[in-house]
Amino acid sequence: MIAQITTMLKKELTDAARDKRSVMAGLYYAIGAPLMMCGMFMLLISQVTSPDALNITIEHSQRAPDLVKFLASNDITANDDSAQKDIVLTISEDYASNMAKGLPAELTLSADNSDEKLQASIRRLETTLQQYSAEMGSLRLIARGVDPKVVQPLKVNVEDKATADSKGGMILGIATFMMIYAVFISGMNLAIDTSAGERERNSLALLLSHPVTTRQIVWAKMAAVSTFAMLGLLLTLIISKIAYGFVPWQELGFSVNLTPEFIALMLLVSLPIALMAAALQLFVSFMAKSFKEAQSYLTIVLVVPMMLSLAASYNIAPETMQWLPVSGQMQALIAFIKGKELPMLQLLLSSASTLAIALALTFGMEKSLKSEKIVFGL
Repeated sequence: MIAQITTMLKKELTDAARDKRSVMAGLYYAIGAPLMMCGMFMLLISQVTSPDALNITIEHSQRAPDLVKFLASNDITANDDSAQKDIVLTISEDYASNMAKGLPAELTLSADNSDEKLQASIRRLETTLQQYSAEMGSLRLIARGVDPKVVQPLKVNVEDKATADSKGGMILGIATFMMIYAVFISGMNLAIDTSAGERERNSLALLLSHPVTTRQIVWAKMAAVSTFAMLGLLLTLIISKIAYGFVPWQELGFSVNLTPEFIALMLLVSLPIALMAAALQLFVSFMAKSFKEAQSYLTIVLVVPMMLSLAASYNIAPETMQWLPVSGQMQALIAFIKGKELPMLQLLLSSASTLAIALALTFGMEKSLKSEKIVFGL
């Protein structure tokens, strides 16, 4: 039986290797996703560490020269050019007199807060104005012989126990989602081609006419799809290992490093996921009546593991999800990269449930391949 499955596995891998377009389509994600993630991180870091100058409209700026200078020192200016944001700061007529009397001076900030492109600039301007207000408040107290500390009854000292590696683990947790998703994407084209594709080419019925059981056929196809899924994951890990080294993480005060231990754990944890992904994709593809229909169904079906991965990545999942497939493994991986103790019970139970689903889908495929409606797409 093992010899027959091995022979059929070689046949499946040979057929897949001949279709280079299908192979590359499955691996494009594994190659492109880490590079896009690195590009996104580099762009975000550059904006956070060195924000661009903010150019706004300041009406009646002559009424508050000190405020205008303070804003300019924080790269917030009022130059009339094409780069000017649609944000207007209006200084009231009684601003100077109220400041001299120690009364609240009125400012009006006008902007469209529903515009996503302006939200960051609005928050930046509001934060800067609050800083100026706090500074003016302290000066007023000092002028009256009052220590500014009097209005600060609490002094909270925050001790951050996070290490550089654990802070980097927060970012790597998001990247882990992309790696797990590579398992589902890399083998998807092969899964469709070796099921719905073979049926359209009338080679599935020919294969079933040989002296092999449906179980051997299903296991061989699952092994082939799982191999491509793990190959895509390995390629993602290798490219991520290289590409993440070019991202200036030190500017944020932490480091992101794919250690050999993490890579080994990721490959080990992802193996049950690859088997489940292969079984799921093959089962759905066999149920579909055409190649295009299988593609449409899988696009919808893959939303479920994607949502489970996202829930674990952003720590928005309820505690019950730690025992579910994909989300349980994701949470265990994130705990490991943050330097915490690996939750072995959670990892074992979630992996066991993953394998149970793969096994159930395998039996379902074996039964379906004995039906003429499935074999001939009736």
